[in-house]
Amino acid sequence: MIVDRRAARMWSPARTCHREDIEVRTPGGLVFVDLTGLLTDIVARSGIAEGLVSVQSLHTTAAIVVNENEPLLLQDLRAALERAAPRHLAYRHDDFSQRAGVPPDEPANGHAHCQALFLRASETLGVAGGRPRLGRWQRVFLVELDGPRTRTAAVTVLGA
Repeated sequence: MIVDRRAARMWSPARTCHREDIEVRTPGGLVFVDLTGLLTDIVARSGIAEGLVSVQSLHTTAAIVVNENEPLLLQDLRAALERAAPRHLAYRHDDFSQRAGVPPDEPANGHAHCQALFLRASETLGVAGGRPRLGRWQRVFLVELDGPRTRTAAVTVLGA
């Protein structure tokens, strides 16, 4: 609801919500998977011209970020995450003898959980003209921190 404070009028457009999941099979290691095209398609299918789109990782070792899809930059970003929480270090999370209820297929992924601490689980973008509102170089990525895996990103489009 929008309130025009000058005239004290209220305006409420027809509200719509559209949800879809994006499922991605990621390769091994730390990779950036560009979801922008899939996200643009979902927004178009939603029929929402103006509003917001939220993209959320449903995993604790995968993240959603907005950045530039430039190969050298992506190498820099991977290197920065590896420096922040190197794969080769010992993590208490990986000491399965100290943890209860660890499934037999549990990977040693303490590094990925620590890397996720520096990233976001979701991003919210504007929708304008029936498209995600991104700057010239901006792309939406799922960041795989512990692949290969099948990952799900939940997309919710709200607006009119």
